[in-house]
Amino acid sequence: MEGAADQLSLTTELGTIGGVPAGGENFGMSYNAQAFVDQQAQFDWYDGGGLDHAFLGAAEVDSNGNVNVSKFHGRIAGCGGFINITQNAKKVVFCGSFTTGGLEVAVEDAKLTVKQEGKAKKYVKKVEQVTFSGAYAATTKQPVLYITERAVFELQDGQITLIEIAPGIDLQRDILGQMEFTPHISPKLKLMPSGIFQQSWGELRRIIESKGPKATAAPTLSDTSELLVCHEH
Repeated sequence: MEGAADQLSLTTELGTIGGVPAGGENFGMSYNAQAFVDQQAQFDWYDGGGLDHAFLGAAEVDSNGNVNVSKFHGRIAGCGGFINITQNAKKVVFCGSFTTGGLEVAVEDAKLTVKQEGKAKKYVKKVEQVTFSGAYAATTKQPVLYITERAVFELQDGQITLIEIAPGIDLQRDILGQMEFTPHISPKLKLMPSGIFQQSWGELRRIIESKGPKATAAPTLSDTSELLVCHEH
């Protein structure tokens, strides 16, 4: 819809490069992939820092930027390639809903409305297991973002910092009141672009192209500006 697919090369940890990663039970494969490589070779590339950006889910996040995707109420889900990918990507972006368990939201007039809040908080005092270490990311100065439908956080000086909120969202009721800790709030806190709450935004390609071509740690299969991983958890 944004007409920017040719600017990105998506990968998955099972060895697909290019195309559109499959989801659900088919996760790990890709539709119309440009290439398939051995899984161990893909991990060598991830471990070597070949990724420009990594986009991953986050089940729990705490005030230090730690993320848990691997253990819940004593049940081990496992981390898969999550640790390899997140520790070595040049930039990590965690994506997911702000709460979970029945959350319902709506977009009207370029504003977000929470129709029904989720039963469980995802931004908690302490994650059950550290699958991604915010402290380690802080020491390596790795850029880290946490993006939800209503708020965007950034890891700044080892702390979760609120940098953007969605138009139509109340800071106290919809964000701070739905967290188990109080995040640092940026003095430059701003609204998310209202255009992204429209049916079509049209700015993604311009933003990517404005950054210009980037050198990568591994050759691409096409003239792309970013190498990314999609990881489902």
